Amino acid sequence: MEIDRLWFDAVLHPHRALGPRGFLILMLAIAAVSFATGMVFVILGAWPVFGFFGLDVVLLWFAFRANFRSARQFERVRLTDRLLTIERVAANGRARSWQFEPSWARIDIDEELEEMAELAIASHGRRFVFARFLSPCERIDLARALRQAMAQRRANLTTAAP
Repeated sequence: MEIDRLWFDAVLHPHRALGPRGFLILMLAIAAVSFATGMVFVILGAWPVFGFFGLDVVLLWFAFRANFRSARQFERVRLTDRLLTIERVAANGRARSWQFEPSWARIDIDEELEEMAELAIASHGRRFVFARFLSPCERIDLARALRQAMAQRRANLTTAAP
């Protein structure tokens, strides 16, 4: 039994600039400012306003938690001798996979569109867009690396053929 050679393997994650420690520091700072501002309103006799400042902090906390939850999603791109596979795992853990015959697949990206450039695999009249959460520069770099791996695979298979 022949083993497929792995030509390309990349796991793509959405970028999150704020880590858990930064999140804690930011939330403490926001809570402190909200509390201090709310206390000013309590001193002025407008005590119901104080609750709205607390509500702001709670809503912001929920928004950040949702953002962190969405960061659990990822995509994996694998190129072997026989298959080009893209596996997409959603934030809830649900996984889907798409497979393409590498000899027929084409990496499609319009580098001149920069900000709006979509990275896609085109094959047999279908076009599959992936890596949407990457920055435009990252998508272009990924497209170049994947094209290079596909070219190496093709060159190796043609020289190895009898």
